[in-house]
Amino acid sequence: MEKTLAIIKPDAVESKNVGKILTRIEAEGFRVVAFKRHRISKTQAESFYGEHRAKGFFGSLVAYMTSGPVYVAVLERENGVAHWRSVMGATDPAKADAGTIRREFGQSIERNAAHGSADAADASREVTFFFSQAELI
Repeated sequence: MEKTLAIIKPDAVESKNVGKILTRIEAEGFRVVAFKRHRISKTQAESFYGEHRAKGFFGSLVAYMTSGPVYVAVLERENGVAHWRSVMGATDPAKADAGTIRREFGQSIERNAAHGSADAADASREVTFFFSQAELI
């Protein structure tokens, strides 16, 4: 079993799509290991997305991710990272395949409803960024 981090982003929370996304997560065979509502601070967002600091969209990304509450989750299943990325779809909802979360619920390349870890190393770092070991049941 492989763990990955999922974030239901502010646009999906604001649009009241959290339940629909959770239903899809469970339908895809994921076990929700941990789940919580969270308000990401500017400092946390800058740290979490630090790899993008030199990119032109960094400031906008930080502002967006701190604009409202999110839900963070640790998901688990066989091939969890790759499967969650497939279920989410392409970063740009306009280019995402039909039936993917970003195609169904995303609004733009930035306001794209969901985040997922890029690979197993990122998943390990991201899970411990938001959750203590005691929260992972």
